[in-house]
Amino acid sequence: MTVTRRTLLGALPPALLAAPALAQDAWPSRPIRLVVPFPPGGPTDIMGRLLAQALEVDLRTPVVVENRAGATGAIGSTAVMQAPPDGYTLVVGTLGSHALQPLIAKTPAYDPRRDFAPVALFATIANVLMVHPGVNVRTAGELVALLKAEPGRHNYGSAGIGSPIHLSAVLLEGVAGVQAQHIPYRGSAPAIQDLQGGRLTFMFDAVPSAMGAIQGNAVRALAVTTPNRIAALPDLPTMQEAGIAPYDAYTWNAIFAPPRTPEPIVARLNAAIGAITARPEFRARATALGADAATSTPEALRALVTAEMEKWRAIVETAGARES
Repeated sequence: MTVTRRTLLGALPPALLAAPALAQDAWPSRPIRLVVPFPPGGPTDIMGRLLAQALEVDLRTPVVVENRAGATGAIGSTAVMQAPPDGYTLVVGTLGSHALQPLIAKTPAYDPRRDFAPVALFATIANVLMVHPGVNVRTAGELVALLKAEPGRHNYGSAGIGSPIHLSAVLLEGVAGVQAQHIPYRGSAPAIQDLQGGRLTFMFDAVPSAMGAIQGNAVRALAVTTPNRIAALPDLPTMQEAGIAPYDAYTWNAIFAPPRTPEPIVARLNAAIGAITARPEFRARATALGADAATSTPEALRALVTAEMEKWRAIVETAGARES
């Protein structure tokens, strides 16, 4: 009797026949693409690359970072939303890309509450209120008093209309009952240069972007915008400690996958990120960059996005930041 391949395969148990297919479906079996929807060298890019390095070790597969900047994170985020839901394309989402952008855009490219599979939070990043050293204030409360005493004489810079640091200033104006002229820039770097040069009275910026100027005494830091003090600047009070309350404004970094990504893949990614952010070495590196390591369940991340959109909706309208 001649034994053919078909005869041999027909004699094998179904479980063995399925084994090669299961092996091909094992995740991850090829490199993962992590899209950072902002330019290289910024806080989101730096934190995304820090996480990617750790994920490579934990998942035992390459994690390739790809910068796809534009439209407050919408270009890169949209590309991930439209990618196959197989766990091989992820995006680093932020307050800007996954809460503010849909509120600001005339025709939003996506609804982050519906069009992504939330995976996990991995960092929170405070903003910091700063003044030029020549401004005669030492606390956030003194800055508010100055703005009230000299209405119309002071200005502040931002990374652009509707950026998180612009809206942080709008929140200050609303809570403290003050006004100042807004000067939008193309990014926070030129704004902080003008703050150092004395052309701006104050501004907010993300701590990682501002650390160099703060440590070099080129600007004077007054307060952080989170409810609690941060590890990177432990001696700096919060806005609420300075008497400006209620005040809570910070950005965050989180991983999102395309919609309909299988739950087992989301669960494995979530577990890996949770383990990474709990490690002292990762937390120390995040602190050195001006961030605080964090984590969450997918459900908690979805709830955070929803809460942030509701929180900032009225402030976006007050700021006139929605595209017409």
